[in-house]
Amino acid sequence: MANAKTPADLTITPRDRRFAREGAPRRWWLNDDPVATAFYNALSVTFPKGEAFFVDSVRRFREGTPPQLAGEINAFIKQEVLHTREHVAFNRHVTQQGYDTAPLEAEVDRVLAIADGRPDIGRLAATMALEHFTAILAHELVAEPAHLAGADPEAAALWRWHAIEEIEHKGVAYDTWLHATRHWSRFKRWRIKALVMLIVTARFFAGRTKGMLELLRQDGLTGWRIKWRLAAYAFGRPGMARKVLGAWASFFLPGFHPWNHDDRALIGKVDSDYAAARLAAA
Repeated sequence: MANAKTPADLTITPRDRRFAREGAPRRWWLNDDPVATAFYNALSVTFPKGEAFFVDSVRRFREGTPPQLAGEINAFIKQEVLHTREHVAFNRHVTQQGYDTAPLEAEVDRVLAIADGRPDIGRLAATMALEHFTAILAHELVAEPAHLAGADPEAAALWRWHAIEEIEHKGVAYDTWLHATRHWSRFKRWRIKALVMLIVTARFFAGRTKGMLELLRQDGLTGWRIKWRLAAYAFGRPGMARKVLGAWASFFLPGFHPWNHDDRALIGKVDSDYAAARLAAA
């Protein structure tokens, strides 16, 4: 674990909040914009099954980990279980607004099925890569208020809550990977993680774009113009995909660790809103 750089004083705190149980967000809940709404709805649909995959992948390597990491894994699992519960509820609101999310869920099932029968270390590597994705998206979401400007308050609160916990546990899967591969050479570890990240990136962008376009199709929005609007939203303004490119690329640098960039100050910007919902970490 000599390569790990997780802060020794890091606290991973599950926050047991429930969102939007009374009344569903409006159909285009983000600034009355179908493109912005589809962007986040398509992400949310992936979370329940995706986060169950993350938990299972990390849990398989929990035995024998150092005490600090074992405690962080336990807190990570608690957080992910709460995220799953809240996004199941959020996704129910999405379907109540008339969207059929079955095609998006089928795509998630198809991709996750690729891991069936694969070595556990491969599942952990995919989790490590995807956790980097969620962490950099979470950082940008909290750092730049424009992303959720005009959102229904409860929907915005859900996404901010989820984001700060993703920042908080961003090193857990990576540290578990370092521990599980501690007998590998540095080059082998880098080669495998880089290859997995490239594969995961291609599938992530293809899958999420497909899901967003499907939701927009259900709004009656199709053709090259809507594809251009989606690309402009992701890479132009507010530009979530564009703004995380540098952080994504840092994954390939020698000596990378998620906590090379300590962004816990962002957690403090939001955490007080959920102080009453904090649970014991372990």
